[in-house]
Amino acid sequence: MEFSRGAYVSQLVSQIGSGQVKVVTGVRRCGKTYLLNTLFKRHLIEAGIRADHIVEMDFDGYRNSVYRDPDRFLSFVDGRITDGEPYFLLLDEIQLLDRFPEVLNDLLRMENVDVYATGSNARLLSKDVVTEFRGRGYEIPMRPLNFSEFMEGFNGDKRDGYLEYATYGGLPAVVLRKSADEKTQYLTSVMSEVYLADIVERYKVRDVSDLNDLVDMLSSCIGSLVNPTKIANTFKSEKHSNIARETVDRFLAHLEDSFLFEKAVRYDIKGRKYIGAGSKYYAVDVGLRNARLNFRQFEETHIMENILYNELRGRGFKVDVGIVPSQRRDSQGSVRRVNYEIDFVCNLGSKRLYIQSAYALPTQEKMDQEQASLMRVGDSFKKVIVTKDGIAPHYNDRGVLIMNIYDFLLHPSSLEI
Repeated sequence: MEFSRGAYVSQLVSQIGSGQVKVVTGVRRCGKTYLLNTLFKRHLIEAGIRADHIVEMDFDGYRNSVYRDPDRFLSFVDGRITDGEPYFLLLDEIQLLDRFPEVLNDLLRMENVDVYATGSNARLLSKDVVTEFRGRGYEIPMRPLNFSEFMEGFNGDKRDGYLEYATYGGLPAVVLRKSADEKTQYLTSVMSEVYLADIVERYKVRDVSDLNDLVDMLSSCIGSLVNPTKIANTFKSEKHSNIARETVDRFLAHLEDSFLFEKAVRYDIKGRKYIGAGSKYYAVDVGLRNARLNFRQFEETHIMENILYNELRGRGFKVDVGIVPSQRRDSQGSVRRVNYEIDFVCNLGSKRLYIQSAYALPTQEKMDQEQASLMRVGDSFKKVIVTKDGIAPHYNDRGVLIMNIYDFLLHPSSLEI
């Protein structure tokens, strides 16, 4: 079974000969290496590029560790380029190459060399792609399989597929395993032995217990506001830990930089400003989140919200948590200030969407509750409620698009209705 990852291949193909370094970023084991060294390489060969004009280097492998030295690596490249025809360099885990921004800039000066790389650390890569290459870097963020890609290999209907996906997630190696035990074992081990071990080693983390507890807490609080100061205070009172607020901030940054979690910041829609206190964190893969909690906290509402967030990010949207300040009379007739929340404020270029995740809409009262915040926004951008109910996509009498989760996830153009 092979997943086509067509959207990512298309992005790579569109950048052939662009004169930029193409860097595929994302969490380890999401398929970056396979994308570059199998799918994209196959495209090049089918397009007529000779195999000896495709130069591969895996910096993560022990046999190639000597090439992490810049001079050794550049000598290797010079030895492989023997004529003036186009060459394609496919470089895996580029962040392991010493002084890699300088090396890549050097390669960019070679007119017949087209450079493609993968990397697994956002702080190193995104900053350098933007700043060091001065407009000559192109980042392609890659994620685990989305639901549509997952269904390419699932033998069953979409409802059974969704349950499987919501349980075990979309890491390709997990999807390809047959039994629940195999999937669980892989997810559990890859989190502790690969992802967290990488963080501990890379950032010289000494408070490993606090880091592990923070991962557990984030996993159990999907869809809830997270405040680093409160986390530090909780750790001090319940764990008798001496952790400082600054350490919590640093650990959160490490988890983001490793692509394990993403932060959604609160945004005051009417005031058009970001709110500093509290953010939400979403797991890059719900299977990793579930396995971390030993599948004990399978709250379908929060898991669905996480899946929606990942889908929106995969479609290129910047996603914030929306806050709509308003006023409401209480039971005594007093006017009180309240903040209504919108799950996702999604921006892509000039496009904006407001999206609520509602697991079920059994009554009109529940519908009114879900669209209350949307009705207070006061602009004309599209407003959407996504539900697990099996209803056909339609606009209600308030102009809100109501859509089921399956149509939303399976059709990339679903929001264009």
